Amino acid sequence: MNGLMMDHPLTLTDLLQHGVRCFPDQEIVTPRAQGGPQRYRFLEFGERTERLARALGQLGVRPGDRVATLAWNTEQHLECYFAIPGIGAVLHTLSLRLFPDDLAFVINDGADRIIFCDRGALPLLQRLAGRIPSVRLVVLMGEGPADTAGLPQTIDYEQLLSESSPGMEWPALDERQAAAMCYTSGTTDLPKGVVYSHRSAYLHSLAAVTAGWIGLCFQDTLLPVVPMFHVNAWGLVHASIGAGAKVVMPGRYLDPVHLLDQLRTEEVTVAAGVPTIWGRLLSLLDERPTPLPRLRMILCGGSAAPPALISGFDRHGLNLVHAWGMTETSPIGTVAVVKTHLEGRNPEELLRLRSKQGLPVLGVELRIADLVTGNQCPPDGQTAGEIQVRGPWIARAYHHDPDDSAGRFTGDGWFRTGDVATMDFEGYIQIVDRTKDLVKSGGEWISSVALEGELAAHPKVLEAAVLGFPHSRWAERPVAFVVPQPQYRENISEEEVLEFLRHRVAAFWVPDRVIFVDEVPKTSAGKFDKKVLRRRYASFDLG
Repeated sequence: MNGLMMDHPLTLTDLLQHGVRCFPDQEIVTPRAQGGPQRYRFLEFGERTERLARALGQLGVRPGDRVATLAWNTEQHLECYFAIPGIGAVLHTLSLRLFPDDLAFVINDGADRIIFCDRGALPLLQRLAGRIPSVRLVVLMGEGPADTAGLPQTIDYEQLLSESSPGMEWPALDERQAAAMCYTSGTTDLPKGVVYSHRSAYLHSLAAVTAGWIGLCFQDTLLPVVPMFHVNAWGLVHASIGAGAKVVMPGRYLDPVHLLDQLRTEEVTVAAGVPTIWGRLLSLLDERPTPLPRLRMILCGGSAAPPALISGFDRHGLNLVHAWGMTETSPIGTVAVVKTHLEGRNPEELLRLRSKQGLPVLGVELRIADLVTGNQCPPDGQTAGEIQVRGPWIARAYHHDPDDSAGRFTGDGWFRTGDVATMDFEGYIQIVDRTKDLVKSGGEWISSVALEGELAAHPKVLEAAVLGFPHSRWAERPVAFVVPQPQYRENISEEEVLEFLRHRVAAFWVPDRVIFVDEVPKTSAGKFDKKVLRRRYASFDLG
């Protein structure tokens, strides 16, 4: 016997129309180079999105065509987020932080026809002249001058909208149609394309509005510091429009002074970004304490949040919440919410719990598989294995790789994440490393992620990355690359750091060397780019 419910497709157009219809006076705010920020209402946002959708049709964009964006978090970019998939085309967000060769690869692999490009990013696009044959039009977004030399045909974004009209009759779409695509950050090899459906994006949005987890709603004000080219801003802007939450865009102004001003003046309740962003903000708050009474959640993901970062925000009465996900998981996989019966733990135990990656959200199935046998590991908080996931917003294949040549999917339909973690009896997972970054010294595993977290707890350390290097006796030994806090650059020593670690980790975990660097290379997603460090120090010899 079948159910008798309507089979209504789940699409991003539904999110857009619900938000505009139910919350027409809600605000979207974007900073401007001159004067105050630009503000407009959801009603105007809906009308402009309809204009853009009409204009795309007039440009000959058809269902399935890839239309790319190379832009900061702005209201224009948000309009693209709904107009492009709304007509059945595929939004392809391009990272502003990619090297030119990688950027050319993903544009060609995606076969992008049009690129909506922020004026400030035009020099990056110009470096690709003659290398991206599928692109026939560049739409100029944002403020400032526009040097278009070497580019194909161009048109201004606002001119494009002015030549169109609202009143779009949105086409009926199959919820399984492609809506958007992002490429992995390519930490070990070429980026891989992940293609999201309307259905997966809609269901992922429901996860983001679920109470008790992130719980976005019309009473919230969202500041998505995470770039819109990074897994669709973690799906939060889709969710915020559907839920009617106010959206505050940071634009290109990602320095802590601008972010703190937005958090305060716009009374932000939920902010999302990577640990490096929040580490800089915490340093500013320590120098310049600023009350932020409305900020209920600082969502932190992209890489592991050190316990010192979480406790640092605690000092200011702010709640930094750890989350985990990947491009392939849309990305929300787990959130480190604290169960009610665990809230009474002592502060140290509670901090350890909050420093874990958390519990799988409703909609995500997760298991920990032994790295050798593939059998499921016991939930004892000790036995480490690979995180494997499945669910309605988890990738089942990569673009142009339907046969899974990389072996990232199991025979029984789970995605192999490459993250190594433990799971405790309560269901909380804690990532100990990536499979490729574990250091095996004398037959024993050393977690580079855990070691990086301990290094970050040193009061003179801003951030640290750990790599394993060949060793004649132990096969591999860890080496720490440490970025000092700016005020301590001339007042920190290798022995000081090593002595700090000797009281915090097992003796064989203590690195053989500490190398001080000006910065740790980052991927476009803000993660440590260890392949760059490996190349730079390829000849480094521990003996």
